[in-house]
Amino acid sequence: MGSGLSEYFQNLDQLKSYGNVPKELINSLLSYNLFIYRAEQQNKFSEPMPWIGIYITLASLFCILSMVADLLHGFRNRKFWFPCKYFTLNAASLTVIAVAIKLPMDLTTLMPGYVDQAAKLGSLSFMCTMMANLLPSLATMSSKELVSNIIALAVLVITLVVNVCIQINTGAISYLEDDDQYFYTSKYARFSQDDMYTSSSGNGIIAATNVGMLLTLLIIYACSSLAILKSKQILESKYQVAHHKALKDKELQQPGILTTEKLKQHVSNYWIMAGTGNPQFMIASSATTSASGAICALSTAYYILLMFFSIRPLPASQSDYKWSLSVILITQFIGIILGTIAPLSRCFAALSFKVSLKWIVNHIKVSNVESYWTQKLDDLKQSSIPSPYSSRKCKFVIQSLKNLFLSICIGFQKTVVVACKIIRVVLIFLLICVVYCLHCGKWLKAMFSTSSINMVQNTEQLGKDKDLSQYVLQLQDDMEFAERTLKGISKSVNSLIQKAEKQQPKNLMKLLTESTGFEGVEKFDSHHAPPLLSEEYLHSWSLPLVTLTTIAMSLPKIQKNIVDCLLSGVSEGLVYVTLVEESFNFTDDHISIQKAAKTLWVEVEVYHKWLGNKLPKYAPKANTVEQILQWLRDIGKNIVSEVESTDIGVPNGNSKCRSVSANSMYRITETILCSYHENIGQVSQEELFAELLSLIADILAACLTNLPQVIAMKCHTSAIEKREASVHAAAQLLGETMQIINTLQVRELPSLNPNDMAFIDKWRSYLKDPFP
Repeated sequence: MGSGLSEYFQNLDQLKSYGNVPKELINSLLSYNLFIYRAEQQNKFSEPMPWIGIYITLASLFCILSMVADLLHGFRNRKFWFPCKYFTLNAASLTVIAVAIKLPMDLTTLMPGYVDQAAKLGSLSFMCTMMANLLPSLATMSSKELVSNIIALAVLVITLVVNVCIQINTGAISYLEDDDQYFYTSKYARFSQDDMYTSSSGNGIIAATNVGMLLTLLIIYACSSLAILKSKQILESKYQVAHHKALKDKELQQPGILTTEKLKQHVSNYWIMAGTGNPQFMIASSATTSASGAICALSTAYYILLMFFSIRPLPASQSDYKWSLSVILITQFIGIILGTIAPLSRCFAALSFKVSLKWIVNHIKVSNVESYWTQKLDDLKQSSIPSPYSSRKCKFVIQSLKNLFLSICIGFQKTVVVACKIIRVVLIFLLICVVYCLHCGKWLKAMFSTSSINMVQNTEQLGKDKDLSQYVLQLQDDMEFAERTLKGISKSVNSLIQKAEKQQPKNLMKLLTESTGFEGVEKFDSHHAPPLLSEEYLHSWSLPLVTLTTIAMSLPKIQKNIVDCLLSGVSEGLVYVTLVEESFNFTDDHISIQKAAKTLWVEVEVYHKWLGNKLPKYAPKANTVEQILQWLRDIGKNIVSEVESTDIGVPNGNSKCRSVSANSMYRITETILCSYHENIGQVSQEELFAELLSLIADILAACLTNLPQVIAMKCHTSAIEKREASVHAAAQLLGETMQIINTLQVRELPSLNPNDMAFIDKWRSYLKDPFP
């Protein structure tokens, strides 16, 4: 029994002791014990509420940090339309958002304080901000993902709207603690009943306004999603045309002819295609995104005014959330302010195109709404619905109702698009006014003299007389990219390449100086070494490098700093070797060998072990070159025999990796032993290390001659959502390996078929018999 209820019973007992207290009064007071008990239980049940408030704060903080990460990513890459990279619409983000907006979802918890109501209304503005930030992420989704995520978002928003409407109707969202004063006594009330009504209805009006904004944003999401799929198809068809133009350059297919300058131009071409054909940029520069940014800015301004006039100074919370309400309020207020930057910037993404008065007039006509906005609905209108009825009249009625409904939807879609376009035009004129106010009339005049407005500030020369316009992908033929936009895009790739040049692998380049040719590709493994594996043995680029490096590390008389330098060079080289192998070697056998090399290299580099065995350098029983080689050879032979005897039938992945790695060690050590014949005892560790260094350098050099083709291949990918990231990786790779490519291009390459250059076995066959 709670202390309050016990005290209440004690007071009643004391009243009973007085003889002059009527029994009816005592019985009447006893009837309140149930209410007191329930109140005490409610207080007990509400004790965890502050921690729930912290949970809401953490969810809000997660959303804020994701939005800030997108901001930083946009600033860093000079993409002031701020693509959604971290904060995207998916199941995880929707779950976190649902937690972050719990306050307006709460129908029963009494929140009578000013800070309580401000926090609840702030969550509505926070939801508007998050929806405006998430809009470009729709372009990254497939058809099924788009439908499922839009439906999930609609369910969440509609549930939120319904809950807020219920609270507006019941008065829960407008109930304040000051309203209680009126019911204590009208004589001592702090304000009149009319004042109380005004105070109570004010929050309701604010909540209703936010509800309207949320529903408008949801409509914008639905309209944008209808246009996305058709828009991506248009961009895809234009990309394929530009891609075929880029492939007409036959020099891309000729190893050794593709210089770094030609690679730069090739990467720039695809960078233009990826940048202008980015689905997120397409959505970010659309009218619906401009409208969502305007709604987000309006919601933020509305909420700032609310905070300014209602929460000075910040009072304590009067709800069960207690002190956590203030934390939620401050966190989400910061999130609203920071989250408005990206949507507001996207309002002016259309300024990347050439804008003229004629374009503006045609832009806002209903008859000029682009077909991709309504194409999906038109396709549905022209399609037939399977009817369970065989009657012709029933089919006619169903088809007519469907067409009528879709016609209404098409009309509504056009109306929404035109309204969004009008908002965008208004924003453009507002920007012009702001520019004039900032005394930038000359700059603005120069911009309009070319009929263009652009937010990119760079005006450097674009390429040497190279017309990049043929690689520009634009959704609408009447909207051309401004020249400054193309220059800015081109400069960004040049800047990326120059930045990557400062990150060139110095240890790898030092290692490549040990190579004077490609003879090591054929010398490292004798064709006469007896086979151990029951199946045909394939070579790869990476596994011989790991094996040869392991042997070099096993020489105890080699200085540690020299060995460490070799390890660093091979480690840097394997990064690019892996790219070559992953780009060209797609068979299961090649993939299993690459996997074995990756697993083995981690063990060798980090733990200085080889298949679980300490290297001879750390096991002093083997000191001479012959002993070390024989020890490694025997270990490899024993492992192969063990795996072959135990794995009858189809071996598992781990045993196959072990057998392939062990077989490589056996063949290479046997080759080295045979190459020296009886003179093996006279070979010093320094001489063997120098020979191993030369073999490693030759293999690396031969493999890395394929880097130009890898860069060219990385520029193109079939997935439209991944193209920009793929071209970015190609530009980064070009910058890092530019010196390597220039160094290797002065060498005379073998007369191999270009398609065979990426395979070490083809190299070995040619070097063994160059004139078959």
